[in-house]
Amino acid sequence: MQLGVDPCEFVSAVTPVLERKDLSGLLALLKSRWTGEQIVALLRCPDCDARKVAALALSLVGCRHCLPALARQLKDPDPVVNQLAEHAIWMIWFRGGSEEANQHVCRGARAIDRGDYHHAIEHFNQAILLCPDFSEAYNQRAIAEYLLERYEQSILDCKKTIELMPIHFGAWAGMGHCHAHKGRLAEAVECYQRALQINPHMTQIRQAVEELRSRIGVDV
Repeated sequence: MQLGVDPCEFVSAVTPVLERKDLSGLLALLKSRWTGEQIVALLRCPDCDARKVAALALSLVGCRHCLPALARQLKDPDPVVNQLAEHAIWMIWFRGGSEEANQHVCRGARAIDRGDYHHAIEHFNQAILLCPDFSEAYNQRAIAEYLLERYEQSILDCKKTIELMPIHFGAWAGMGHCHAHKGRLAEAVECYQRALQINPHMTQIRQAVEELRSRIGVDV
């Protein structure tokens, strides 16, 4: 397999910077020595360490075009690769808008963390005004709406997220939560299953499927 970059050389070059926890240095190194396509190609490498480091690198320099390859690594046989790929996907989703829109989404997410859901929604609204196709702005607004128990509105934002980003396992899971709270258990199971098809390592979602199936009398 022709990768365009030696996996051992890549790991050897990146590891010392990781050990120093030099984030800015790592970002500069990645941008100066390898293209995104070369790093994505390493996700197919038989060397597990190379796949791990590549997934970590893409959390810093990856873009939307890297997402299909990272989504495939959610099913990698190595659990650490799964975790690093998921982290990279979320990082790419969060920087999917303009710089200003990304800042609004980050501020909104921090507002959610402190329980200020209304101000969070204001930030997500601003992000959407700036970038109407910013999928993570809709997903984060869906989370805030869910926490305010506005389940139908949250479902609409989950659907918009999925329309813009079909692999968004978080939005599928979130829509499942909303249906479950509304008592639509079969719909919840269907959404959870769609999330698990993309990301099979969502343990809590898998447990929720088992619980709901038992409640609606379907064999697990």
